[in-house]
Amino acid sequence: MGGIKNNHMWLFLSVLFVAFGVTHGDISKDSYWLLRIKSKFVDHEGVLDSWSSKANICSWNGLRCSEDLSYVVGLNLSGSGLAGSISSEFPNLVLLEVLDLSSNILTGVIPPELGRLENLKELHLYSNFLSGKIPAEIGLLKQLQVLRIGDNMLTGEISPHIGNLSELRVLGLGYCQLNGSIPMEVGNLKHLKSLNLQENNLSGLIPQEIGACRELQFFSAENNMLEGSIPTSMGKLVTIEILNLSNNSLSGLIPNELGGLLNLKYLSLLGNRLNGGIPSDLSQLSQLSTLDLSRNNLSGAINIFSSQLKNIESLVLSDNYLTGEIPNDLCTSNSKMQKLFLARNKLSGKIPPQLMSCSSLRQLDLSDNDLGGVLPSGLDSLENLTDLLLNNNSFTGTIPPEIGNMSKLESLFLFHNRLTGSIPKEFGKLWRLSQLYLYENQMSGTIPMELMNCSSLTEIDFFGNHFSGSIPTTIGRLKNLVVLQLRQNDLSGSIPPSLGYCKNLQALALADNKLSGTLPPTFRFLTELSIVTLYNNSFEGPLPDSLYLLKNLTVINFSHNRFSGSILPLSGSNALIKMDLTNNSFSGSIPIELASSRNMSRLRLGHNCFTGNIPSEFGRLTELNFLDLSSNNLTGEVAPQLSNCKQIEHLLLADNQLKGTIPSWLGSLQGLGELDLSSNFFNGTIPAGLGSCSSLLKLSLHSNNLSGEIPLEIGNLTSLNVLNLQKNNLSGAIPSTIQQCKKLYELRLSENSFTGVILAELGKIADLQVILDLSRNHLSGKIPSSLGDLIKLEGLDLSFNNLQGEVPSSLGTLTSLHVLNLSSNHLHGQLPSSFSQFPLSSFLGNKDLCGRPLVPCSRSEGLRTKRLSETAAAGIVVAIVFTSTLICLAMLYMMLRIWSNWRKVSISNSDGGNLNKMIEEENWACGNEKKRNMEYWKMNSAALITSQGGDISTETYLKMNLGSKDSALV
Repeated sequence: MGGIKNNHMWLFLSVLFVAFGVTHGDISKDSYWLLRIKSKFVDHEGVLDSWSSKANICSWNGLRCSEDLSYVVGLNLSGSGLAGSISSEFPNLVLLEVLDLSSNILTGVIPPELGRLENLKELHLYSNFLSGKIPAEIGLLKQLQVLRIGDNMLTGEISPHIGNLSELRVLGLGYCQLNGSIPMEVGNLKHLKSLNLQENNLSGLIPQEIGACRELQFFSAENNMLEGSIPTSMGKLVTIEILNLSNNSLSGLIPNELGGLLNLKYLSLLGNRLNGGIPSDLSQLSQLSTLDLSRNNLSGAINIFSSQLKNIESLVLSDNYLTGEIPNDLCTSNSKMQKLFLARNKLSGKIPPQLMSCSSLRQLDLSDNDLGGVLPSGLDSLENLTDLLLNNNSFTGTIPPEIGNMSKLESLFLFHNRLTGSIPKEFGKLWRLSQLYLYENQMSGTIPMELMNCSSLTEIDFFGNHFSGSIPTTIGRLKNLVVLQLRQNDLSGSIPPSLGYCKNLQALALADNKLSGTLPPTFRFLTELSIVTLYNNSFEGPLPDSLYLLKNLTVINFSHNRFSGSILPLSGSNALIKMDLTNNSFSGSIPIELASSRNMSRLRLGHNCFTGNIPSEFGRLTELNFLDLSSNNLTGEVAPQLSNCKQIEHLLLADNQLKGTIPSWLGSLQGLGELDLSSNFFNGTIPAGLGSCSSLLKLSLHSNNLSGEIPLEIGNLTSLNVLNLQKNNLSGAIPSTIQQCKKLYELRLSENSFTGVILAELGKIADLQVILDLSRNHLSGKIPSSLGDLIKLEGLDLSFNNLQGEVPSSLGTLTSLHVLNLSSNHLHGQLPSSFSQFPLSSFLGNKDLCGRPLVPCSRSEGLRTKRLSETAAAGIVVAIVFTSTLICLAMLYMMLRIWSNWRKVSISNSDGGNLNKMIEEENWACGNEKKRNMEYWKMNSAALITSQGGDISTETYLKMNLGSKDSALV
C-alpha cells in the first residue's frame, strides 16, 4: 500500500517537474511531449520510428533544435503519409517557431490550443482532410508570418481576428469550403505579400480596405461567389504582380486605376459579369505577360495596343460582345505574343495583314465572329503557329495552299464558313497536323492522296461538304487516327480494306453518302472502335462474322442500307448503348446476346425481315428508353419480361404478327411517351391501366381485333397528341372523358362500331388540327355546332354514319379545313357557302342536302314539288281505279241479278252460251285494266325507290325524276 502511494507521489512530482522544465525549454522534457504527440498520429510508413528515448531528440526525423540544442524550434513532417489527428498538446512546445504537417492524411479539427504557441512564425497544415472552422484563437499568434491551412475541408467564415496577425506575410486559405465575406480586417495586414482565397464559397464584396495591403504581390480569389464591383482601391497595390479574380459574379466597369499597377504581370478577370469597354489605361502595364478578360459582358472596340504591352505573351478577350475590326497593331513584328484569343465576339472585317508579322504567335483563335473575306495567303509567315482556329465565321474563297508550309501546325479549324474549292495537296506536308476540321463548308473535289502523308492526324472531320470520289485506298497509313468523320458528302465506292489498319480508330462516321459494297473483313482489326455510323448509303450483303470481335462498340447505326443476313456479328459488345439497323433486309431471329448490353438505351430494328418472338431476355435492359421492332414478321405475344424496362419512352411494335391481349403492365411505364401496337392481331379490350401513362403523347392501336368500349381512363392522358384506334371492333359510346385530352391534334376512331351521338365536348379540344375522323361507325344524332370551334382543324370525316339534321353553319368558319367528308348520312338542308370548294363526293348519300357543290336549293325545292305532283297524280289514278272497280262490281252485281232472273225465264228456251262468253269478255276487260294499273304503280314505285337510293350521281337522279327535257336544263 505504501508502494502505491510512493508511485503516485513520484508521478505527481514528475509531471510538475516536466511542466517546469518545458516552460524553460528543457530539451529532455520536449521529448516527453513529442512522444505524447506521436501517439495521436497513425504512422503507416514508419517516419516516426526514430522518435525514441534511446536516440538524441535532435536526431529525430523532422525536428530542428535551437543552436544550443536546448529546445525544439521546428517540426516538419510534410508529406510523411501521417494519418490521425493533430494533438492539442503542441502548445507545450512553447518555443516552437515552425510547425509543418502539410500534405498528409490528417483528419479532425484544428485544435484551438495552437493559439498558445506564442513564438510560432509558420503554421503549415495545408493539403490534409481537416474539417470544422478556423479557430478564432489563431488570431493570438502575434509572431505568425506564414499561415497556410488551405486545401482542406474547412467550413465557416474567415474570422475577423485574422486582422490581429500584424506580422503575417502569407495567408493561404484556398481550396476549402469557407463561406461568408472577406473580412475588412484584412486591411490590417500591412506586411501581407500573398493572399490566396481561391476555390471557396466566399460571397459579398471585396472590401475597399484591401487597398491598405501595400506590400501585396499575389492575390487570388478565383472560383468564389464574390459580387459587386472591383474596388478602385486596388489601384494602390503598386507592388502586386499577380491578380486573379476570375470566375466570380463581379459586375460594373473595370477600374481605370488598374492601369497604374505597373508591376502587374498576370491579370485575370475572366468569368464575371463585367461590362463597359476595355480601359485603354491597361496598355500602360508594360510588365504584363497575361491578360485574360474573357467570358464577361465587355463591349466596344479593342483599344489596347501591343506596341505598349511589350511583354504581353497571352491576350485572351474571348466570349464578350466586342465589336469593330481587329486592330492593325494588335500584334507587331517585335511582339512576344504567343497566344491571341478573340473568339466568340462580334468582330467584323477581314484579318489584318499586319497580323501576319507576329511570328511569335503559337495559338490564334478568331473563331465565332463575323469575320469575312478570303483567308490571307501570308498565313504561312506565322511559322511558329501550332493552333489556327478560324471556324464559325464567313470566310469565302479557297484555302490558301501556303498553309501547307506551316510545318508546326497541329490544329486547323476552318469549319462552318463559306469556303469553296478543294483541299490543297500541300496539306500533305503538315506532318505534325493532329486535328483537321473542315466541316460545314461548300468544299468539293476529291480527298487528296497526299493527305495520307499526315501521319500525326488523330481527327478528321469533313462533314457537310460536297467531297466526291472514293475514300483514299491508302487511308490505313493514318495509324494514329481516332476520329474519321466524312458524313454528308457525295463519296462513292467501297470502304478501303486498309481502313482496318487504323487500329486506334474510335469513331467512324461515313453516313449520308453514296458508298456501296460490303464491309471489308479487315474491320475486325478496329478493336478500339466505339462509334460507327454508316446510315443512308447503299451497303449490302451479310455482315462479316469477325465483327463479333469488336467488343468496345457503344453506338451502331447501319440504318437505310441494303444489308442482309443475321445481325449476330454486331452483338459481340456488351457496351452497346445505341443500335439502329432500321430499313435493311436483316433476317432471322433477334439475337438474345443483345440483352447482355445492360446499358442499352436505344434499340431500333424496324423495317427488316426478323422472325420469331421478341426475346424475353430484353427484360434485362432496364436502361432501355427506345425500342423499335416495327414492320417485321415477329410472332407470339409481347414478352411480359419487358415490364422490367421501366425507363422506356418509345415502344414501337407495329406491323408485325403479334397476338394476344394488350399487356396491362404497360400502365406501369410512367415515362412512356409513344406506344404503337398497330397492324397486328391483338384482341380483347383496351386496358384501363393505360390511363396511368401520364406522359403518353402518341397512342396508336389501329388495325387490330380489339373490342369492347374505350375505357374512361383515356381521359387521364392529358398530354396525348395522337390517338388512333381505327379499324378495330370497338363499340359503345365515345367516352365523354376524352374531352380532357386537351392537347390532342389528331383523333382517329373510324371503322369501328361506335354508337350514340358525337360529343359536343369534342369542340373544346382546341388543338385538334390534323384530323377528326369518326367515319364508318353507327353514330346518330346531329353534328354538334361546337365542332366549329376547332379553328385549327384541317381534316373532318364523319361519313358512313347515321347522322341527321342540318350541317351546322359554324363548320363553314373552319378556314383551315381542306379535307371534309360528310357522305352517306341522313343530313338535309343547305350547305354553308364555303363548302363549295369541296368535291361532290364529300356530300353524296344525303338525299336532302342542297347548295353547291350539290344542286341549288331552289332546284331542290322544284324537285320536291315535282315529286309531290307525281304522288298526287298517282293518288288520283288510284282513286279512279278504286271508283271504277266499285262501279264495275256494282254493275256486275246488277247483271248477275238480271242474269239470274233471265236464266229462270230462259232455262226452257235456251242454253245461255252467249251470256257466258259475254261475262268472260267482261271479266277479262276488268282484269286487264287492273293489270295495267298495277304495272303503272310498280313503275312509279320503282322510280321512287331508286330516287331514294344510295350512291347515285346527281345527274342520274335528275334524269330519272325529271325526264330528258328537264335534265337537259341541268
